[in-house]
Amino acid sequence: MIYFDNSATTFPKPKTVREASAAAVRYSANPGRSGHKLSMRASEEIFRTRKAAAHFFNAASEERVIITLNCTSAMNIVLKGILKSGDHVVVSDMEHNAVMRPLEGLLKNGVTYTAAKVFPQDNDKTVDSFRKSINAKTRMIVCTQASNVWGIRLPVERLAALAHEYGLLIAVDAAQSAGVVPIDIMDSRIDFLCVAGHKGLYGPMGTGLLIIGGETIPQPLIEGGTGSYSSFFEQPSELPDRLESGTPNVPGIAGLRAGIEFISQYGTERAFRHEMMLIKRLYRQLSAMKGAELYMPEPDEKHFVPILSFNIRGLDSETAAKKLSSYGIALRAGLHCSPAAHKAVGTEKIGAIRISPSVFNTVQEADRVSMAVRQIIESI
Repeated sequence: MIYFDNSATTFPKPKTVREASAAAVRYSANPGRSGHKLSMRASEEIFRTRKAAAHFFNAASEERVIITLNCTSAMNIVLKGILKSGDHVVVSDMEHNAVMRPLEGLLKNGVTYTAAKVFPQDNDKTVDSFRKSINAKTRMIVCTQASNVWGIRLPVERLAALAHEYGLLIAVDAAQSAGVVPIDIMDSRIDFLCVAGHKGLYGPMGTGLLIIGGETIPQPLIEGGTGSYSSFFEQPSELPDRLESGTPNVPGIAGLRAGIEFISQYGTERAFRHEMMLIKRLYRQLSAMKGAELYMPEPDEKHFVPILSFNIRGLDSETAAKKLSSYGIALRAGLHCSPAAHKAVGTEKIGAIRISPSVFNTVQEADRVSMAVRQIIESI
């Protein structure tokens, strides 16, 4: 199988990730709950993961690295743990449902939002669009760093500066950017960085991170056992315990640590160059085909991440993806849980076929995708 569905989850996982998760299963005692060696070993593994993530994203301390189930749970902690009735939020028109559905749910609690238009390859107009969407009740800017459909890269560093200029918080959805582009949470002054562990960080599914860069701490969504302050009914106030309750996924967390170490050693910039090379090659090949429909300008390193969505004229995206599957090619079609991004481009009725590479994909695989698309076009 030729796997180009890495925006959903990277595959294959590195050998070190598989080995770390398997090893953790062998010592999966409950961390922080007991003083015996197996429990202590599990606690040490979790701390190693926090330390690796704090170093990778330049967090102020390991305690500010909150381990979550996924990027969606991290975003829910931020939105539901910060926003109150009367608050207003500015989002982009490219947001994933991990942002839009919680915000829609908060409407009944008196929270409102405005979607700022994103202008591909024009960061000045995008920032101005966000600025014009701010009003007297705005509490927070929430935006993706990279669209999971179109690969458009938002200038989150400039948006963070804009947020702080107006005394606002900023939360960034880094599901498609963490491990793909450099992120320095202290330098960028991002208040909340929401991360998927199983994509560009090459960890197992069911892992994510919330990294807190500012001084505002969300109210916990879940309260319960933390292994600390057990004589008190109240949730601990200290991080990370305040936002982590219940038995953690030690095998997944161990694999996440190994994934962070893998991409750290491989090099984020090296990964980005390799994946962008494949996307540019595919873009140029597809743009030469009369039956291929592309919706974005040719991706460049400043304004895009390595994601390319397209359609085959005369076929809906699901049918086209099924035909490509018969060639042994794994791609994702449809709306990608981001109807807002499709509405912004006009593909909400037909969806799109998404190509998203990883460091393990090759030029030969990219060329086979192009060849398969050409053959399908010729057969219509």
